[in-house]
Amino acid sequence: LAVGGGVGIAAISDDDEPLRGDELRQATAAALEHTGGGTVLETEKGDDGAAFSVEVRLEDGSVVEVNLDRGFDVIGSAVDDDGPGDVEEDGDR
Repeated sequence: LAVGGGVGIAAISDDDEPLRGDELRQATAAALEHTGGGTVLETEKGDDGAAFSVEVRLEDGSVVEVNLDRGFDVIGSAVDDDGPGDVEEDGDR
């Protein structure tokens, strides 16, 4: 699956388990197809009830969290007003 220009992957940093290998490639491709491009900021397994979660920064600077099932199908997405790795209110990352 090819995705248009302006696509990049930033460093991944968080305490949650990031995706690697084939899972990373498939989840990234599905998320970028869903958002129409952007830059992947973070990936993780099992976030918010999804098998995989991918945070994508869009051209307008907004960040969307795309949730995927085990088959890499989009099961939901939402604007994420937290940045990747932000400290939550309870002090966790």
